[in-house]
Parts: sequence; structure tokens; C-alpha cells
Amino acid sequence: MKVLARDFYDREPATVAKDLLGKILVRRLGNGILSGRIVETEAYYGKDDPASRAYKGRKPFNELMFMNTGKTFIYMVHANWLLNIVAHKQGQVGGILIRAIEPLKGTETMLKNRKTKDMKDLTNGPGKLTKALAVTKDLNGIDVTKRDSEIVIVEAKGEDFETGSSHRIGVKHDLPQPLRFYIKQNKFVSKS
Repeated sequence: MKVLARDFYDREPATVAKDLLGKILVRRLGNGILSGRIVETEAYYGKDDPASRAYKGRKPFNELMFMNTGKTFIYMVHANWLLNIVAHKQGQVGGILIRAIEPLKGTETMLKNRKTKDMKDLTNGPGKLTKALAVTKDLNGIDVTKRDSEIVIVEAKGEDFETGSSHRIGVKHDLPQPLRFYIKQNKFVSKS
């Protein structure tokens, strides 16, 4: 499987967020592999995006959003770690929140990590997927474009699906354009 190269992330965040749908998120955990098809994403920008972590400018906690693309940016919201991938054009700011995946490999480990038996509820939200994949702040800043990273995103075999879009979820002050993207009729999307 081909790991997505840095130039994939060196583009407009909304374009990257849409193009990540259907790709495979791979988490190396010890000797095991956990993976899932990305079925829902959200794009975030810089100082002109009131919902972005970068809205109030560059700070130590959001510095990664201003730096090289293709790195993880992990932060906590409501006691859940959230997995983002830094993505933006050169000289700009942005990131993609991975909101949901369809589990593919290592589901038994994911179920154990989440302390659940409900497959449908396993990874259908950003906090659920980080718990299932054992993603914590320890993985902040890793390069997902390097083949041996603990988290990578790889190409998937051609799969036809219809893409939906909406405003971002749980955002009080959103930008006018829809920046949430999802695979229509996929049962692992957090909200249709």
C-alpha cells in the first residue's frame, strides 16, 4: 500500500479533507496493525476561521498548524484526544480533523480499547476513533508521510462512493462554506 506523500497535504485544507475520504488510516500499535477507511473529515484554517485552533494566532499549543504539512496535530476536547493532520498551501495554516473511520483491521483490539462490543458505535466520532486506535498526545507531531510512522494514511483500491458535505459539527461560529465531508450512507459516519 502506498503511503500518501507530503505533497498530498500541501493543498487547500477543504480539498485535502475531501480527498482523504476512502483512504486508509493505519495505526501501528506494538506488533499489531489497526486500520480503517476514512469516512468523515473536517477542514480547518487559520486566523480567519473562528472554529480553528489557529484562530487567535500562533501559540505553543497550535504551532504545528503553522509548520510543515503531513504531521499529526493532537489536542484534547471534552476529555477526548482529537486526531488532525496538518494540511495547507505553503505559507498558510490549516489542518484536517479525522472525524470517523470504518474499522477494517484489528477490530478486536479496537473494541477492547474502547471497552465496547458495539461495532457500529466503535469509531463513528473523533473521540471514539482515537480511543479505539490508542491515539494520545504522545503521537503529536509525528510525520504520517514516513512509511515507518506509528500512524500513516495509505491509498485505497478504487471504491465508488458519493460524498456529502455540511457545516462542521459542534461549531458555534462557522465559516459560510461547508467544511465537513463524509461518505454518504456509510454507517460509521458520526451524523448524516
